[in-house]
Amino acid sequence: MSSSSFTLQERLRYAFDNTLSRGTIALVGWLGIISVAAISVFGVILAVTGLNSDDGTAPVEGMTFIEGSWQTLMRTFDAGNMAGDAGWPFRILMLLVTLFGIFILSTLIGVLSSGLEAQIEELRKGRGRVVESDHTVILGWSEQIFPILTELIQANVSRKHAAIVILGNKDKVEMEDIIRDKVEDLKTTSIICRTGSPVEPSDLRIVSVDTARSIIVVAPDGDDGKSEDPDTDVIKALLAVTNSPDRKKGKYHLIAEIRDPQNVEVAEMVGKDEVELVLVGDLIARIMAQTCRQSGLSVVYTELLDFGGGEIYFKDEPQLVGSTFFDCLLAHEDSAVIGIRPHTGPPMLNPPMQTRLNTGDKLIVIAEDDDAIKLSSTVARPDPTAIQLTAAPTDKPERTLVLGWNWRGAQVVRELDNYVPDGSSVHIVADTDDAEGIIADRCSNLKRMLLTFDRKETTDRRVLDGLDVTTYDHVIVLCYSDHLGVSRADAKTIITLLHLRDISQKKGVHLNIVSEMLDVANRRLAEVTKADDFIVSDRLVSLMLSQISENKELNQVFKSLFSPEGSEIYLRPIEQYVRLGVPVSFSTVIAAAAGSKTSECAFGYKILSQANDAAKSYGVCVSPKKSDLITFQPGDKLIVLAEE
Repeated sequence: MSSSSFTLQERLRYAFDNTLSRGTIALVGWLGIISVAAISVFGVILAVTGLNSDDGTAPVEGMTFIEGSWQTLMRTFDAGNMAGDAGWPFRILMLLVTLFGIFILSTLIGVLSSGLEAQIEELRKGRGRVVESDHTVILGWSEQIFPILTELIQANVSRKHAAIVILGNKDKVEMEDIIRDKVEDLKTTSIICRTGSPVEPSDLRIVSVDTARSIIVVAPDGDDGKSEDPDTDVIKALLAVTNSPDRKKGKYHLIAEIRDPQNVEVAEMVGKDEVELVLVGDLIARIMAQTCRQSGLSVVYTELLDFGGGEIYFKDEPQLVGSTFFDCLLAHEDSAVIGIRPHTGPPMLNPPMQTRLNTGDKLIVIAEDDDAIKLSSTVARPDPTAIQLTAAPTDKPERTLVLGWNWRGAQVVRELDNYVPDGSSVHIVADTDDAEGIIADRCSNLKRMLLTFDRKETTDRRVLDGLDVTTYDHVIVLCYSDHLGVSRADAKTIITLLHLRDISQKKGVHLNIVSEMLDVANRRLAEVTKADDFIVSDRLVSLMLSQISENKELNQVFKSLFSPEGSEIYLRPIEQYVRLGVPVSFSTVIAAAAGSKTSECAFGYKILSQANDAAKSYGVCVSPKKSDLITFQPGDKLIVLAEE
């Protein structure tokens, strides 16, 4: 069929339909055209016929076109103007004008109302482009973003108009409602939500990734609350950002979490030098393995990663150039030096004490705030008479019990094998279908531990009584996060902990228990179980992502800190360094640790009597004043950076 076969009526109707499909503005335009045409017609009629009202509203000799159009316009807008009309011909004509006005106005109101509703609905969809710069973008929606938001809000306090933009696969209004419930005080930060996919370039433009200060990529939740392949989701999002056809010329500051070490190489290939990766499986596993052997370590890590406590900074101190690392340790009253970042090369945590600070090098410092790092001439000098170095006790084989299972379990066991003495053992009890197969596949080459496994229900009291848990040196309780939601997984953990506490009380034996929690609120509930330590795994990961988003150089420090090689954080018995029962300055403690056989860097301590007091950070004090006098008692610990 050729185009000439279409009738004029069909062409006009098609053009009219296309115009109407353009939305509210087109409809209002047509109503305006019809109104102008009708008013003009009635104005002509009044001018030609000479009809007028005899009440003085028009000249007796008749109306001009302008006057007639004005009278028509007034009666179109307000039907009450008919009340004073006189003369039936004029009244009938004005009645028609008024009816036309009622039709036009009611249609206009309906069109505007529908258009406004459509616009509001469009805004609710969260598809409008964000016009922000120097903001933080979070790609992906999961429960993990709430601690990230809390930390970023704290970090943004010094900024007047900070913004965090979230691109998630949920409804915009739903995301905003959840954030409003879980994040109480936004301070100076605005949180903007947009609905979309982190792997779609068009959706990335909505959140203005090109103008963002940093971009945090988290594994998004699936329809059932969990992503089937979180690493793949993260890598695809990285690929969408870095390989977009219209990406910016400069480099992005990307931070992403990866679970499986086998996916790190692919993520690095995609992100190149634009992405900082956090290997969450290794991170939490190493913390759990270390914490089960030294209670309180997770509190130390939380303190270092939390923006509300002591943080890690890089500080340029020209006045200390040429000084030894030991001299730098005692140069600040309120801050703790833990390493050196050379102007070339990776950071050095706890370098040899005689290492000298060169021009361009920066100190790695723990402080409450960057502004608080100041050189001081009033730092107390060490008291050699209070130093009492003793040898560490000889290690003996350890028995560890693991209750519960999740995807981190195999890595926890492998990390534990790196720290325990030869001849140790680990017994795993879990009620899952996949635990035994994963253990056989990933934990078959342990060097220092003998591994055994039982499939049993870990919340069953009869099972726990049969395990004779009091004979184990360490007990690790893992949450069932692979198959249960946050609340149910933590609930099972709490039930297990309550049984363990009851067993401990009835047998009068202290159990060294470390438990993994998912929700920090559930940790507070679980504290009644008197476990030695709780590791809120997702929160620790979120804290690290937040820190690196503010300063990408910190990732090198964290990699060094959590690496099996080099210096790590340990909690040593204080009696290995100084005399008990006498007041000593922290400068003395630092000197004692530095002069020990392993040349350690002390930056805090833990008081045993405060271990259950949340208000006092469970007895953990990081970066105390050098001049403060502390009287240590048996059971207190010194927090040090040291090689194993």
